[in-house]
Amino acid sequence: MIEVKGLSHEFRIGKKGKEKVVPVLHQVNLHVKQGEIAAIVGKSGSGKSTLLNLISGYIKPLAGTVTINDIDVTSFNEGKWADFRLNHLGFIFQSFQLISSMTAFENVELPLILKGMNEKERQKQTQEMLEIVGLSEYGGHYPGELSGGQQQRVSIARALIVNPPIILADEPTGSLDSDNEKELLAFIQKLNKDRGITFLIITHDQEVAQIAHRTIEITDGYVMEGEKIYEVQG
Repeated sequence: MIEVKGLSHEFRIGKKGKEKVVPVLHQVNLHVKQGEIAAIVGKSGSGKSTLLNLISGYIKPLAGTVTINDIDVTSFNEGKWADFRLNHLGFIFQSFQLISSMTAFENVELPLILKGMNEKERQKQTQEMLEIVGLSEYGGHYPGELSGGQQQRVSIARALIVNPPIILADEPTGSLDSDNEKELLAFIQKLNKDRGITFLIITHDQEVAQIAHRTIEITDGYVMEGEKIYEVQG
């Protein structure tokens, strides 16, 4: 489902010609199986968010390859990446990444507009998705009118609306209180079980890591596979 081989990356800080090279990832290899919940854990600055950004194509690696759904995406340009994300990946962010000037309904509907779906069908699917996440009565509300837990559910609905096989989550519970965190984690497990969605989750929260089938630990840019909690076939 997701395969990373020999992935390395570095950042250059400072003026051109006087840059300081900061290595971030070193020959990273990992494999996430279909139907798996995998958690990438590590301290702040360990390289875990950089790894997620490399996998999702928001930055290009210095070396190595990324393969998703048997497609080598390493050399994709931004146009190809945008199309690939729209059709293969869903995203959940700590900061929700909702468009403040759009209602909850419009935020969830947006990916279907980008896919060119006709208005009647996309409005039907959007309303159904809001019902799935328990927000059918909040479609007309703007993000600023919703609680943190409600905003995160809107972002989940937006991630799910194109029925992606993979969801990438960056600290998805970081802005939630304990009750909303438990609710979100239970929902992730349900989506994984009922829909077979593969999750790759960046987190420093052990409560989040505990729902994963497997943890992948990053320390100073090096990856070490964690102990499996239970197996996923495939």
